[in-house]
Amino acid sequence: MARAAAVTSPTPRPAPVADRSEAVLSRLQLLVTRKLDGLLQGDYAGLLPGPGSEAGESREYRPGDDVRRMDWPVTARTTTPHVRRTVADRELETWLALDLSASLDFGTGQWLKREVVVAAAAAITHLTVRGGNRIGAVIGTGGGVPASTRRWRGGPTPVGPGVLTRLPARSGRKGAQGLLRAVAGTAIQPGRGDLGALIEMLNRPPRRRGVAVVVSDFLAPAEQWARPLRKLRARHDVLAIEVVDPRELELPDVGVLPVVDPESGELHEVQTADPRLRQRYAEAAAAQRATIAAALRGAGAAHLRLRTDRDWLLDMVRFVAAQRHARTRGTTR
Repeated sequence: MARAAAVTSPTPRPAPVADRSEAVLSRLQLLVTRKLDGLLQGDYAGLLPGPGSEAGESREYRPGDDVRRMDWPVTARTTTPHVRRTVADRELETWLALDLSASLDFGTGQWLKREVVVAAAAAITHLTVRGGNRIGAVIGTGGGVPASTRRWRGGPTPVGPGVLTRLPARSGRKGAQGLLRAVAGTAIQPGRGDLGALIEMLNRPPRRRGVAVVVSDFLAPAEQWARPLRKLRARHDVLAIEVVDPRELELPDVGVLPVVDPESGELHEVQTADPRLRQRYAEAAAAQRATIAAALRGAGAAHLRLRTDRDWLLDMVRFVAAQRHARTRGTTR
């Protein structure tokens, strides 16, 4: 029941970001830049900051150095204790897995869930694409006829029956802007998407360690995507961004409410005046969200929830700040 209401919209909504002018995306990027600059600065810290992993030069041991970084071959060769320095990862590679299935074309707050996905992609891009870092994306839509996509610096590579699209990782601001235009221009298709297959695209081919960000409402059964997510976490730092609309958590008392599932096309009429029905719906929705949170936690992914009726950018700032504070205190997630 929670899923049926979560993927329906009783009233027409404005056209998605992709159907608006290029100026809208430009204003979104300007908003992200103004709010994030000065708040979340730091070279190569990224969304999920950690110590550098690239090996650097050796130097003589000093009191207080971490003995786990002893460079034993150099120590044996020189008979003087040496430690191996590590440097911050340059050219960090970040991959976005963006779920744009039909269930994301819904929203009763300030935004459509689809618009929050695009906005989150813009914020992540701004935080990561600096200092030579590269960012790419895989996009999943419904199972309908694949929409035509414009070519972008080598062009998106259709995978399978046109449901999944890969945008190659590029560096630089121009490449990032091209990626965002391609994401915003992706048309949502009818039918059910496959979140597990979308995440699996980040596992093949194997890439060097980096950051993987999965943006979805995670309404697909957890057994479909939990295993690919655990596999992804074994090699990369993983951030799962869950997009939620308030009507997915509780129903308002508005009488008979016609709802349509855009993934299946099924039409239902729900009597929202029944308090017992609203209570059962809220309980089922809470259980569903708890299952999603448990699956993400079991996969070892950092979990950020963005709502269509809240300031998503402020929630993202708070999340990143909390992650950095936890890392400096020696704790994780």
